[in-house]
Amino acid sequence: MANYQESAQEFEKRWQTYWRENDTYRTPNPGDADFDATKKKSVILDMFPYPSGVGLHIGHPLGYIATDVKARFERMRGYNVLHSMGFDAFGLPAEQFAIQTGQHPRITTEANIENMLRQLQVIGLGHDPHRRFASTDVDYYKWTQWIFLQLFNSFYDPTIEWKGPQGQTISGRARPIAELRPLLEIGEWLLDEDGVPQPKAVIGDGTKAEGPEIDRAIDRGRLAYVDEVPVNWCPMLGTVLSNEEVTNDGKSERGDYPVYKRPLKQWMLRITDYADRLVGDLEGLDWPNGVVEMQKGWIGRSVGARVNFPVTLTSGDADKIAVYTTRPDTIFGATYMVLAPEHPLVDKLTSADAKDAVAAYRAQVKLAGPVSSKDEASREKTGVFIGAHATNPVTGEDIPVWIADYVLMGYGTGAIMAVPAGDQRDFEFAHKFDLPIKATTKPSDAWLRANAPDGMDGLDISVLLASYVATPDKFKTAQTDTGDTINSANDDVSLNGLSTPDAKAAIIDWMEAKNIGRGRVQYKLRDWLFSRQRYWGEPFPVLFDEKTGQVHGVAEAALPVVLPEMTDFKPQSNEDPNSEPEPPLARAKDWMAVTGIVLSDGSVLPVDAVVGATHTHDGAEYEVRAFKRDANSMPNWAGSCWYYLRYFDANNNDAFASDAAAAYWANTTDDKGNPKPGAVDLYVGGAEHAVLHLLYSRFWHKVLFDLGHVGTPEPFQKLFNQGMITADAYTDARGVYVDIHDVEIRDVDGKKAPFNAKTNEALTTVPGKMGKRYKNGIPPEEICDQYTIDTFRTYEMYMGPLDSSKPWQSDAIIGMMRFLSNVWKVTTQMERTDAVDGKIETILHKTIAKVTKDVAELRHNTAIAALIELTNALTKQDAVHDDHAKALALMVAPFAPHLGEELMSRLAADEFGAKKSVIKFDWPEFDAEKAKDDEFEVPVQINGKKRASVMVAAGADQATVEALAKSDENIARHLEGKEIVKVIYIAKPTPKLLNIVVKG
Repeated sequence: MANYQESAQEFEKRWQTYWRENDTYRTPNPGDADFDATKKKSVILDMFPYPSGVGLHIGHPLGYIATDVKARFERMRGYNVLHSMGFDAFGLPAEQFAIQTGQHPRITTEANIENMLRQLQVIGLGHDPHRRFASTDVDYYKWTQWIFLQLFNSFYDPTIEWKGPQGQTISGRARPIAELRPLLEIGEWLLDEDGVPQPKAVIGDGTKAEGPEIDRAIDRGRLAYVDEVPVNWCPMLGTVLSNEEVTNDGKSERGDYPVYKRPLKQWMLRITDYADRLVGDLEGLDWPNGVVEMQKGWIGRSVGARVNFPVTLTSGDADKIAVYTTRPDTIFGATYMVLAPEHPLVDKLTSADAKDAVAAYRAQVKLAGPVSSKDEASREKTGVFIGAHATNPVTGEDIPVWIADYVLMGYGTGAIMAVPAGDQRDFEFAHKFDLPIKATTKPSDAWLRANAPDGMDGLDISVLLASYVATPDKFKTAQTDTGDTINSANDDVSLNGLSTPDAKAAIIDWMEAKNIGRGRVQYKLRDWLFSRQRYWGEPFPVLFDEKTGQVHGVAEAALPVVLPEMTDFKPQSNEDPNSEPEPPLARAKDWMAVTGIVLSDGSVLPVDAVVGATHTHDGAEYEVRAFKRDANSMPNWAGSCWYYLRYFDANNNDAFASDAAAAYWANTTDDKGNPKPGAVDLYVGGAEHAVLHLLYSRFWHKVLFDLGHVGTPEPFQKLFNQGMITADAYTDARGVYVDIHDVEIRDVDGKKAPFNAKTNEALTTVPGKMGKRYKNGIPPEEICDQYTIDTFRTYEMYMGPLDSSKPWQSDAIIGMMRFLSNVWKVTTQMERTDAVDGKIETILHKTIAKVTKDVAELRHNTAIAALIELTNALTKQDAVHDDHAKALALMVAPFAPHLGEELMSRLAADEFGAKKSVIKFDWPEFDAEKAKDDEFEVPVQINGKKRASVMVAAGADQATVEALAKSDENIARHLEGKEIVKVIYIAKPTPKLLNIVVKG
């Protein structure tokens, strides 16, 4: 009979053909004739991959194989398993390639998808092909647009407490936008300082919206709204970039072009309304602690106060500068203010004498680009006094107003009260421009000595404290710790002697009573900037009224809004930071112009009619009006926010998923049937998505949850971050990477050294990542052809813990092929016996128990190690029991599915004929009694040092173990002439250790 490797070359291709022809991995949905509603569900997904033109290398499939193993295992345990994969196909890379080649991005994208599907098929992944889609499919992005309209047509009410479908109490909820108008009309909701509608119960005082202000307030209150905000504008790319797409040097990540801060009208999503829930609901999820902390840090919840500093404009009108501070207790130490250069009050406050300096500084800041967090600490502080003063509302003192680039319009209010004694940036700025520094928090003794002026650190601590209170500017740094409050009193309130928390509470109470400010929860998280000036993205399902400029959602009946066919996708690019965006879609004139009617719900139904004509719809008459589409497109994050839900019912034309499908697949429970908050049971992907993708998905899911479209408050119950496969790369004398296929490892003086096989040049080894730029990425099909597909799959799972990075070692994969060869030998070539060997039976049941537990917990490497031990034990027998061979084949099948199919079709031909696949077989059950060892090896120590081991029966008592130990020749020799002080015996759960303590 042919050996394993030769046989696999034939049967691996045959079984892949069989899977396709028999639709092996199709998973039925509720309502299908073959759906079994009695089974529990398991949704196992990988993060939405981008179909790169480069294709996969051997590092990419690590997570895909891991989820495939888990999905096959769960199928064999009787679950309905949803396991599929689609493609996150919109985005900048495909469009940039289209611009360079002139080829439509859809052609490029579909070719990349086809290539990736071919590679995924090669490695034998069991995805359900009926649930596959790409975010660029029109019938997919129809529902992306539909979800956008849910946000557009909703506002968030933080005052509502309600019961979710799982019985949980939830504070805050999205509500239909139509319900906001009456709240504004009766004054139950007011406008805050920024003109955003808020419940009166939350903000206290505010402005009542009247007349046309109500319509503006409603648009401002939507979860999806248009606003003019500072953005990262890259004129060479012709688009706005997210902060994550800008490097620490203020350049675009793609292309390395200059990026500038400037205000632009953009779509924004009000993710900040959900900040508290995004933090609080993390507690019910099974996520890595590091990811949880990163999410919390990104959201950055802080409790402080919003304070108003009165100012007089150059026009003579009174106004105020609003600041948010987490340390209102230090307000007595606010000695100047700083505005972001683009703050809207700058022009109104700048004196005639300061105008030229302010204009020059603003131009300088714009050219310099965004200040990176990496460079901010070391960058020299710059700024300009604008010739205006504000009043510190607690001291009554006039304090100067500056602009500086270390204050950003996108954070807080775009203005700060500068407390240089308590903030290092303010401290450095005050020193640079000779501004006052006033201490308000008593430092610790250790801080005083560590930061005292040179030569003063040895003085008495009371002298140092007095010196600090009088001249904090002489000390080395700002004192940013909490402590007792000092120098903080006026005629109405004194904070002196209060701890920081008590001082914060006291000053907030006082400011609220005086209507100076209010306590406020603030977040580092900003509302989500959602517009891109690109062609290759989802069109916005909105229309702007040509007369009024008011924005309307497109009527749902008119979805999808399909991208127009274009041949010129290039955004207008130039080097001018003041240039206006010219998105490619704006050139599709016929597509941009729309005639339509405004329905009673405010949405617009496009109709083919003349503007001003009357159009009848559902028995009512409407005037036809002119509208214009939005020339921007959604970012690629849009399609990847919710794709997991589409897997539930991917071919549904009437909803993103039917109620029955969504209810079944999202109903996650624990072993006792208690509901869990996350819809997807297992979600595997790289740690690089720890914040943004996960945060955005959670936000969209919560809105859909609030509106009753999904039944769980969270998308992903268990998150697992797989590690990377690393590999050596090689460079020549020029430092240029050499293709891995041209590298030859030779023996030089007994050591291995790399050489260029073509030129014989000695090379330098560069350890690190695997990828295109390093020329060390090997396509998986290359390894599969050489060693078999199942060998490749099993080796990747055996390399180490799934969440760790591990190096690829081509010589080590041979050992994995040897293991599968031994499985082949045991199951197809060894003699059969009816006799049951007790020791083999114990090893088998211990292996079943371990593999079951390890695969369930994604410890695939240790599961394979146990299977190797079992296989080695079986190969040492003269014959193998048929049940043992079948159990081995079934446990190997998730890792090596082609081999599993081949073996079970031979070992259980009749059963296989009925079940049609190894994934329909029952997973082996273990007998706990049979998994117990009859004997155990117990180490024997004398004074903590191992001197021998003895074999003892499983039920042996301590006296028996001691007697066996003392009869050992080596133990007896070490005990001779010594007094036994005590004996320590660790017996449970199994005999593990005997330690004899002696003296003498």
